[in-house]
Amino acid sequence: MALADKRLFLLDMDGTLYLDDRLFDKVPEFLSHVRRIGGRYLFLTNNSSRGVEGYMEKLSRMGIPTAPEDYLTSVDAAIDHLRRFHAGKKCYVFGTRAFYGQLQTAGIPVTDRPEDDVDILLCGFDRELTFRKLEDACILLNRGVTWLATNPDWVCPTWYGSVPDCGSVCRMLTTATGRKPLFLGKPQPAMAELALRRTGFSPEQAVMIGDRLYTDVACGINAGIDSIFVLSGEGTEADIAQYGIHPTWIFSDIAALYRQLEETL
Repeated sequence: MALADKRLFLLDMDGTLYLDDRLFDKVPEFLSHVRRIGGRYLFLTNNSSRGVEGYMEKLSRMGIPTAPEDYLTSVDAAIDHLRRFHAGKKCYVFGTRAFYGQLQTAGIPVTDRPEDDVDILLCGFDRELTFRKLEDACILLNRGVTWLATNPDWVCPTWYGSVPDCGSVCRMLTTATGRKPLFLGKPQPAMAELALRRTGFSPEQAVMIGDRLYTDVACGINAGIDSIFVLSGEGTEADIAQYGIHPTWIFSDIAALYRQLEETL
């Protein structure tokens, strides 16, 4: 299906719509275009460090009003996985207080101590990381608990460069313990598939948009939908050869995508 015929736009946020508190050019116009053609957009993020309310506040400050139903996060994917495959199991939450609170609100048994009855270590992007958490994680992993993680992203882009994301911290724990986690967010197809179920659009009508080949674009490919790789965040065109992941389209940023869509009207 041609780009002009797409109606469901699955949008990564960090590095795609903004960096830190700087909204990229033409993002409001792009979102207005999607609404004008009778389409729908959902914000998909692997970032588990803040709740949906935090994203709503952030985008509101940038002049973009949103509602909770406009979001799908790696926390949603984690909660869905825990309910389906580990119902009633206690999780040690390796992440922010917001991450912990979302899981607790969803009814997941959680703790922040390496207690004897912990069944699962669940790691997220932790902006509140301490050495005690790393030590707790090693204790649990050496004990043999199930290890889950929200996302394999190596870094989170910022205005000054990048900071270690969940994938980098998990790699550190793997080096220390020899264990490897099961990642639940992008590039796994679950978030995109959930988006299709929630909205009723077909895979052919959908497109995944993001700045990372190995998470955003790969999620689209794994879910059987087209993808757009934007070069406004972490990724570069050289990454295509490195990862062997080929997006359907490449744009420099959302502004370039918006101009292309406007030309098709």
